[in-house]
Amino acid sequence: QVHLVESGGGLVQAGGSLRLSCAASGHAFNSLDMGWYRQAPGKEREFVAVISSSGGTTYYRDSVKGRFTISRDNTKNTVYLHMNSLKPEDTAIYDCNSVYYFTYPFPSSGSWGQGTQVTVSS
Repeated sequence: QVHLVESGGGLVQAGGSLRLSCAASGHAFNSLDMGWYRQAPGKEREFVAVISSSGGTTYYRDSVKGRFTISRDNTKNTVYLHMNSLKPEDTAIYDCNSVYYFTYPFPSSGSWGQGTQVTVSS
């Protein structure tokens, strides 16, 4: 079972940037498709971006296309989410997880980490 630790969240003004990191351990990380998900208050968790095990394929939800970039470093067992042009509606707790099925809506598998809070002020 993979253990995940997210970091990099914080408070930022609209238009700002953040880089989230997700460090994984306890499994063959480079065999896992990975994703970033988020949950805003009162809303269901949704996928934000996913990346294939090799890093060669990525998908994004429409609302973040052109602003967010997912990447991974399999030598460091880490997945990143670079977020630019942040908007107040991006405010949520962001979690990473392995992807159970690499097709929309990209359901996650495994246990969730503690997540990292992203707050975007207007």
